Amino acid sequence: MLRNPHHLAGTVRATTLLRQLLGLKKTRILGAHVHGDTLFVNVAPSTRIPRCGGCGCRVRRLYDRRRRSWRHLDMGCLMVRLRYALRRVDCRRCGVTTELVPWAEPGSWFTREFELLVGYLAQNANKTVVATLMRIAWATVGSIAARLVERLGPADPLDDLREIGVDELSYRKHHQYLTVVIDHRRGCIVWARPGKNAATLQAFFEELGPERCAKLERVSIDMSAAYEKAVREAAPTAQIVFDRFHVQRLVHDALDEVRRAEVRGLDDGPQRRALKNTRWLLHKRLWNLTDAEEGKLLLVQKHNRRLYRAQLLKETLAAILDQTLGPADEKLREWISWARRSRLKPFARAAATIRDHMAGVLAYCESGLSNARVEALNGKARTITRRSFGFHGPNALIGMLFLCCGGIRLAPPHANARP
Repeated sequence: MLRNPHHLAGTVRATTLLRQLLGLKKTRILGAHVHGDTLFVNVAPSTRIPRCGGCGCRVRRLYDRRRRSWRHLDMGCLMVRLRYALRRVDCRRCGVTTELVPWAEPGSWFTREFELLVGYLAQNANKTVVATLMRIAWATVGSIAARLVERLGPADPLDDLREIGVDELSYRKHHQYLTVVIDHRRGCIVWARPGKNAATLQAFFEELGPERCAKLERVSIDMSAAYEKAVREAAPTAQIVFDRFHVQRLVHDALDEVRRAEVRGLDDGPQRRALKNTRWLLHKRLWNLTDAEEGKLLLVQKHNRRLYRAQLLKETLAAILDQTLGPADEKLREWISWARRSRLKPFARAAATIRDHMAGVLAYCESGLSNARVEALNGKARTITRRSFGFHGPNALIGMLFLCCGGIRLAPPHANARP
């Protein structure tokens, strides 16, 4: 029992020591006692005149009091709860509302330090571990994460957007999708909604508004017709940049088709053996090949000219996108002509697709903007999904995405404590 704090030995008062142990600021300790596995600490704000929980103004007109408790950080095996008779004030601006207390946000049943620790753990562990360690409900982790995003995230994440990336994210075993928008300059997620069609992305532009849509300079997307349609309708002045990965994937898929067709058409012999185990080396860039792989590529060149021609087409397109062969516009047109005359149907189809999306491909060569950052954040999002063992709905996943990928930097409470 700590009902009489002056019984502690030493020169430090028990209330002062307890306040330092709890890390409370601008708070008076009135007393404490242990009941079961919980330490109850009676507290009060150090200021006598209350402040409105809505606007923060000082209010002298009181309405009534209601006793409440807030969960604080544990002390050893004991849960800690702060107790206070919360005053309701009659504010001229906000009406009747609760007063502002220094240890918690208005409307929350947890202290700021408790919520910060839950948020820090949620950024680095799955929700079940966080719920077990902090002794709270599984759903409470998500609600605390949502409050942290609202409190610590930008006031308007859609403000001052110039270059954005759009991609879809699958969850629930690839049966459900989210459309995710990131800000290339800040490197964080700014918007996410369920769905992956034109209407979903159109909702983002409606929320952005026509004035801010007009300020968009570049939008990087995959080669999705739905996303392209939404961007052209809502932001016609923005330059559409097709992601390099999806452009190169066209020729890599074509290369795989050619290799499989060549293997199927050969009888067992030196030509078939020359193609054995060549899939991954054909996809590699030339400077990444080992000596053994270079020797195997020479065998492909000797025994199968069609497959070697396909490999050269793949390498040449990559060099054009790297802008190492001269003006991209001229070289890309030459490559399309070569691919269409190559007598390789998969490459002719890929060339037709690239020709239809020529402006977006050249926009990549000009700006160097790609969806690599979006894909990296999507990889992190998939990690969040896996370690959470799935989500029952999109809102919980969106909340965790903004907490972990929204540019919010959290640290455990002791990292911010004064020595």
